[in-house]
Amino acid sequence: LYTVAAGVATITLNMPERKNALNDTLVTSLSLNLDRALADDGVRAIVLTNAGNTFCAGADLKAAVPGVTPSTPQRTFLDVMNQILDSPKPVIGRIDGHATAGGVGLVAACDLSVMRDDAKIGFTEVRIGVAPAVISVVCLPKLRRADASELFLAGDRISPARAAEVGLINRAVPAAEIDAIVLTHAHIDHSGYVPLLSRQGFKGKVYCTEATYELC
Repeated sequence: LYTVAAGVATITLNMPERKNALNDTLVTSLSLNLDRALADDGVRAIVLTNAGNTFCAGADLKAAVPGVTPSTPQRTFLDVMNQILDSPKPVIGRIDGHATAGGVGLVAACDLSVMRDDAKIGFTEVRIGVAPAVISVVCLPKLRRADASELFLAGDRISPARAAEVGLINRAVPAAEIDAIVLTHAHIDHSGYVPLLSRQGFKGKVYCTEATYELC
């Protein structure tokens, strides 16, 4: 879903029956809506949120059909990550539910993220033997080495309060307060934010850490 109000574009992940898992349909829709927001001169900030009780459950493990060769997707999750990281407009995560596996990467890619405090977040893919590889590019720079080791190795779902403590998100708040806080961030006067080149340079320095320099 895509709406614009008062200079803020809101993109809603709207496949709650699949826990907003990252299948080709959702990823392509998200990417095209990001294109739309980025191309609209009237949009000053982008809010990324969800329908249902799960922000994003990571890869859609039910999307693959045995014996059927998948088609080439129009857009990929990597495209989405790059769009957010390269965006000259602030991308604010309104995390109104659980975030696991690749969904954590989507949270971490946002410039600011506010999460309801009764949800859970975690790198649960490690429990089925999958490393959080692609999303580590945005997650590792936000974490101390000790915290990253604990979260990546255990795969536990942690509270938003703990996620804020280790730096994965900015704030954990009661569900009743999330809209007011997100709107406060979104309606800050961004008319004077830094030019694209400067912003990209800043983001490049943030995400090109020792742990991820080979991917930058």
